[in-house]
Amino acid sequence: MVDLGLDSSKPFLVIGRAGMDLYPTPINTKTADATEFVSALGGSSANIAVALCRLGQRASLVTCISDDAIGSFVENQLKHYGVDSRFLRKVSGDCRASLAIVESRVEDHQSVIYRNNAADFQMDQGDFVSIKMSEFSAMIITGTCLTSNPSRQATLGALALAKQSGLLTIMDLDYRPYSWETESQASEVYNEAVDLVDVVVGNDEEFGHMAGGLNFGEGFARSLASLGKLAIYKMGGRGSRAFLGDEIILTDVFPVTPIKPTGAGDAFLGAVLAGFSSGEELARSLVYASASAALVVTRVGCAPAMPTLRELNLFVEEHEESVKQTIGRM
Repeated sequence: MVDLGLDSSKPFLVIGRAGMDLYPTPINTKTADATEFVSALGGSSANIAVALCRLGQRASLVTCISDDAIGSFVENQLKHYGVDSRFLRKVSGDCRASLAIVESRVEDHQSVIYRNNAADFQMDQGDFVSIKMSEFSAMIITGTCLTSNPSRQATLGALALAKQSGLLTIMDLDYRPYSWETESQASEVYNEAVDLVDVVVGNDEEFGHMAGGLNFGEGFARSLASLGKLAIYKMGGRGSRAFLGDEIILTDVFPVTPIKPTGAGDAFLGAVLAGFSSGEELARSLVYASASAALVVTRVGCAPAMPTLRELNLFVEEHEESVKQTIGRM
C-alpha cells in the first residue's frame, strides 16, 4: 500500500499550467456586461502550488510561460505567493500563457479559457534535466499536462523518474474534453499516467471518463485502491470518498454560500497534501481539504482565494461540527 508519509523538510514539485485569470467586477457581473476586470494568477497547477505555500509548505513549479507581459505577470505572481519559479521557461513565437475569463457568480456561471498555442504544452524533457528528484518529497501533475506533446512525453518521463527516486506521485485528473482529439486517446494516455502514480484525485465525471461511463467511475476508483493506490473520488456538493486498501472514508462538505464554483478542486488537493506533509492522518487531511475547498468558493479568484493555515484552522474549529465523516471497510 502507498505510504502517505512525506518528508516535511522537502518541497513539492508541481508540473503544469499557469496563466492569468480575469474576473468581471463587481461580484455577480456577467462577462458580457462587464466594464472592469480584476486580474489574478490562475491555472490548475499554479493554484495547487499556491495552495501548498499558503498552508506553510514549499512548492516548485515546472512549466513554460510566454515571453511577454502575460508571462511576466505569471512569474511575478508566483514569486508573490512564494512559489519557487526557477524551473519556469519562457517561450517566444506564437505560444501564449493561458488566459481565462471567470465569472464570480453561481447561477449561469461561465468560464472562458483561451488555450490556443498554449505555452505550457511546450514543456519538454529538457526542462527536467537539471531537476534533482531527491530534493523533493512528492511530484504533482494534472491531466492537462498530458494533452499534447512535447508536454505529454515530458510529463510521463518525469513521473517515471520520480517513481525511480522514491517520490510520492500524485495526479489530479483535471480532464477537459475540448483539449483532446478523441475520448479514446485521452483514456489511453490517462491510463498510462495512472500506472505511474500513487495517488489519483478527480471528480465523479473524470473517474467516469476513465472507466468508460459515469456509473462506473466509483468502481474504477475502488479498483485503484485494490492495487495499493489512494483514490479520492470527489462528488461536488455530496462530499468525497477516499479509497485506500480496503478502507473507505466518506467526508461531507462544509456548508457555505458560494459566489463561484471554481478553484475548489485545486484548494482540496493542496490541503490534503499539506496534511500528509504535516503528519496528519488521511481522514483528518480530508476534513481540512473539504474546508479549504469551501473557503475558496466564497472568495473571488483562485490563487488569491487559497486560505492561509491560520484561516483554515479557524474555519475548521468554528464549523467542524457541521461536517460528518464516516470511516469503514469496503
